[in-house]
Amino acid sequence: MDLATIIGLIMGFGAIFGGAAIEGVHIKALIQPTAAMIVLGGTFGAAFVSFPLPSIINAFKDVKFAFLPTKVDHDGVVRDIINYATKARRNGLISLEQEAQAVKDPFVKKGISLVVDGIDPQKLRETLEADIMAYEDHSKHSIEFYEAAGGYAPTIGIIGAVLGLIHVMSNLSDTSKLGGGIAVAFVATIYGLITANIICLPFGTKLKIRMKEEILRRVMIVEGLIAIQNGENPHFIEQKLRAFIAGGH
Repeated sequence: MDLATIIGLIMGFGAIFGGAAIEGVHIKALIQPTAAMIVLGGTFGAAFVSFPLPSIINAFKDVKFAFLPTKVDHDGVVRDIINYATKARRNGLISLEQEAQAVKDPFVKKGISLVVDGIDPQKLRETLEADIMAYEDHSKHSIEFYEAAGGYAPTIGIIGAVLGLIHVMSNLSDTSKLGGGIAVAFVATIYGLITANIICLPFGTKLKIRMKEEILRRVMIVEGLIAIQNGENPHFIEQKLRAFIAGGH
C-alpha cells in the first residue's frame, strides 16, 4: 500500500471538511447528491468522449498503481545484469540460455533470448526500445485520461453552479426552495475543484512517476544486455548502470 497516496487523500479531504467545520459550516450542507451526480457524471462523461473505450478501461485498471505500486528495484537490476555479465564472460553468451528460461520478467526474458540468439546489438536495441515505447504509449493513455478529467471537472462544477442558480431564479417566489438551490450551486463548484485537484490530477501525476520508474528500469536492462553482448567488463557495466540510478533519483 502506498502510504503517500492514503495520507494525501486523508489530508486533502480532512483539510477541506475540517476547515469547513471550523468555520461553522454544517457537514450535511456539503453532502449534495445532485451536485455529485452533475460533477462526476459530467466529468467522466466528457473524458469518455475524449478517449477510446480500451484506453478508458486500462485507465481504471491502472489506478491501482496509485495505491498498490509495483516496487521497482533498480539495485536489483544492476545485480542481475552483473551476474549475467559475469556468467557470459566466463562461459560465453550461450550460457545465458538457462537464465532466459528461469527469469519471470517477460522483458528481461525477451532481451536475454535475443542476446543468446546472437542478434546484432543495434537490432537488439531497436527491438527492446520498441517494447519500451509500446509500454510508454499504454501508460500515457491512462495518465492523459486522468489529466483530462482533472481539466474538465472545474468547468463541470461551474455548470452545476449555474444549474443551481437557474433553479433558484425560477423559484424566487418559493423561499423554501432557495436554500437547496443555492447549496447545490456552491457545492457543485467545490466538488469540481476537489475532483480535479485532489483526485484526478494527483492520480495522473502518481501514474506518471510509476511510468518513469519502470521506463528507467527497462532502459537499464537494455544498456546492460548490450554491454554484455559487446563483452564489456562487468565492473564497467556496473558503473554505467549505477550512473542511471544516480541520475534517476
